[in-house]
Amino acid sequence: MSLAFILADRRSRTSQAQALFLVFIGISIALDVLWVLPQRKAHGVVAWEGVFAIPQVLSFLFAYEWILRVRQTIPAGNLNTRWADRLLLTAQGLSLFYGLAALAFPEWRAEHFGNLTLDPGEKLHPSFWLFSVPLGVSLVLATMATLATLNRRPDRAEARRLIAFAIGAPIMAAAVVLPPHVAPLAGALGLLVLLVGSVQYHVTQGQRAQFLSRFLAPQVADLVTRRGLKSATDEKTLELSVVCCDLRGFTAFSAATSSRQVIAILREYYDAVGAAAAACGGTIKDQAGDGVLILVGAPIAFEDHGQRALELARQIRSVGVALTARWSHSDLQLGVGVGVASGFVTVGVIGGASRLEYTAVGSPVNLASRLCSEAAHGEILVDQRTVELLGASLQPEALRKGSTLHLKGFALPMPSYILATP
Repeated sequence: MSLAFILADRRSRTSQAQALFLVFIGISIALDVLWVLPQRKAHGVVAWEGVFAIPQVLSFLFAYEWILRVRQTIPAGNLNTRWADRLLLTAQGLSLFYGLAALAFPEWRAEHFGNLTLDPGEKLHPSFWLFSVPLGVSLVLATMATLATLNRRPDRAEARRLIAFAIGAPIMAAAVVLPPHVAPLAGALGLLVLLVGSVQYHVTQGQRAQFLSRFLAPQVADLVTRRGLKSATDEKTLELSVVCCDLRGFTAFSAATSSRQVIAILREYYDAVGAAAAACGGTIKDQAGDGVLILVGAPIAFEDHGQRALELARQIRSVGVALTARWSHSDLQLGVGVGVASGFVTVGVIGGASRLEYTAVGSPVNLASRLCSEAAHGEILVDQRTVELLGASLQPEALRKGSTLHLKGFALPMPSYILATP
């Protein structure tokens, strides 16, 4: 279980702690079954047997460390969250106390605590409480901290693991004390509960990734897989191309159309634009209403970003014209316009702990949006820099000189070019 989880999510600090928790549970079970119990039958309890309690202690420590790390991922806002963190730190301290007691009194732990079997009428030995109290209290404190964490509404995927831990951890801990013929069942049941929660966590994360992959270029997903998210989202300034598209007449159309139908139309429109962006290596930065803004050249840099942007614009026009023709009727007409601009843009991740956004700041972003607003139905307006980037590779008949535009936010008139219709 540990190996599966760490391979699936090895860069997550929370998953790292959970994996170590499972590792030491496995080591503890293996030592007890393969070494400790056979040695006790053959030679009795040896003075150094308390060393074998160390994996148990480490499993508790990393379990509580995992909850602490989950808590660190949740914005605290104005809440006082230190008390729950202190509960977990206290729980870790009690686990260490249990380990020290096991090292100091291995015979007591072997005879009166671990895999305890009482004869009829036999009472618990006082040393039982030396080991059970610190472990029991630590579990109670950790459960309280877990419930406090759930009350702060953590990420849904992480909440499923926390719930599974709150249910499964006491069952697994009970396996330490229960008689040998019952302990394996309790341990397996506790691990099964934890497995269910952890699998749900990874399924939820996978569904999110699958959803986002429909709008991100496959190259971006590959970069994140090979180099990690940070490499893909580090702030940098580079030259790229920006494609912006929106629907003509959408405001009037949505006012006269049922909201259900509007959402269905937007969904089909977004799917078509997303597929075109993925095919050309573009990354969708924004989707707002009927407008879509796509970066070509970030996070993945392309030397031919200008050519890719024009190809993307052509594909958007092609699917947009076909879709709007099908959606329009005699009273309400829809259209699609596209703007393309190139230049230096600063891209990177901004935001707080609760929300991150991949942003792009620069004149080409605004210019593409303004050109899109000026484009008529089925028209693609292109800026001067994109034309310069294409150079000799551009067919003379592919572009024609458009109007010099006075655009909001730009002090100087901006020349424009119209991409020919096939």
